[in-house]
Amino acid sequence: MPGSALLDGGRKPRFAYQIGAVGEETQTDRELYREAILDAQLVHRHRYDAAWMVEHHFSDYYPQPNPLLFLSHIAAACPGLGLGTAVMVLPWYDPVRFAEDLAMLQTLTDGELHIGMGRGTAKSEYDAFGIAMESARDRFRESWEFVQKAMQGGAFTFEGHTTHFATPTTLRPTFDRRPNFYGAIGSIESAAIMGELGLPPLCLSSFPDHLLRKILETWVAKRQERGSDGSAPAFPISIKCFVAETDEKAQDLARHYLPKFFDLQVKHYQSDNAPWGNIQGYQQFNKMFGNLKKLTDPANLGPYIAQNLVGSPETVARRIRELRAVGFDYFLVSNATFGVPRAVRHETIRLFAEEVVPRVLAEEAVAAA
Repeated sequence: MPGSALLDGGRKPRFAYQIGAVGEETQTDRELYREAILDAQLVHRHRYDAAWMVEHHFSDYYPQPNPLLFLSHIAAACPGLGLGTAVMVLPWYDPVRFAEDLAMLQTLTDGELHIGMGRGTAKSEYDAFGIAMESARDRFRESWEFVQKAMQGGAFTFEGHTTHFATPTTLRPTFDRRPNFYGAIGSIESAAIMGELGLPPLCLSSFPDHLLRKILETWVAKRQERGSDGSAPAFPISIKCFVAETDEKAQDLARHYLPKFFDLQVKHYQSDNAPWGNIQGYQQFNKMFGNLKKLTDPANLGPYIAQNLVGSPETVARRIRELRAVGFDYFLVSNATFGVPRAVRHETIRLFAEEVVPRVLAEEAVAAA
C-alpha cells in the first residue's frame, strides 16, 4: 500500500474543539459571539490542543465571516491556546490581504496555528461576492502560492491571474514562524489536488471509513509522486461529537439537535435546487448534497451517528480507535451547532476531555508497551 507507514496511527493523537457563534435560538449575534468565547475558555481550561473556527456568511448556519479576526480575540482571552480555521475560503480573499492578516495573527499569538483552507461550496456566498465558482480552483491555488512566497521573507514580486505584485515588497509583519496548513478535502479528486499542492488533507466525517482511507491513501500517493519533503504532517478530521453518560442519552441529544443543523445546511447550500449544475470542479456536490435533506429527519440519522463521535465515553473512545486505524491523528470535535445550548456543549467538552481522552491515551500506551 503506497505510503502506508504514514497512516499507521503511530503518532500520539491530539484533540481540538471547533467553537462557533451558536447557542439558543433566541440569542442575538452579540450574545452568540460571547458563547463562542466562553466555549474557547472552557476548552482552554481542559487543555485541548486548540480552538478552531469555520467561515460562513449571511446565514444562521454560522454567522462568522472573519475567523482570523475572531481568533485574534480568542488568543487574548486564552493565552497560549492553539487556534485553527476549518476553513478559510481562499477564493473570496485578495491574496495580499490574506497573507497580511495571517502574518498579523501569528505575530499577535503564542499558541500553535492551524490554517485549514478550502474552495467553499455555497453558491449563494459566491454570488454575493460576485465571484464565479468556475474560478475557485485557480483562485485557491494563486492565494496559496502567494502565501508560500510571502513566508519566505524579504522583498518579492508575484505575477498571477488576479494578483500583480510588481514592485519588490516585504510584507510586514514578517512571518517569524510557520502555521500548520491544511487543504479541505471534498472528494478523492480533491485529495490528489491537495497532495499536488503539498497541503495535508483536512477531512470530514461525512464520508464512510473506506472512502476516508482512500482519500488519505490518494493524498499520500500524490505526495510521494511529487517528492516528499521528509515531514510527517498531521491528518485531521472534523467530526461531530455528543458525549453523555450512556449511548442512549448521547444519541437522543444528537437526534434532537442535528436535524436543525442539517436543515440549515440545506438552506445555506440551496441543495434542493442542485445549484452546482455543470460548474467545473463542483459537479460531484450535486450528488453529495442530494441526500442532505434526509438527515433533517431524526429517524434517518443512525448511519451518520455511527460515523461520528456519539455515545458514552467508552463508545466514543472505540470510534476514535477505528478512525485511528484509518490513519487520523488529529480530532477536531464539535457539537457547537445552531440551537445547541451552553449546558449541552459544555457537558460534551468536559466529558470528552475528562473521560474520553484519558481512555484513548491509556489504551494506546498499553498497546504500544
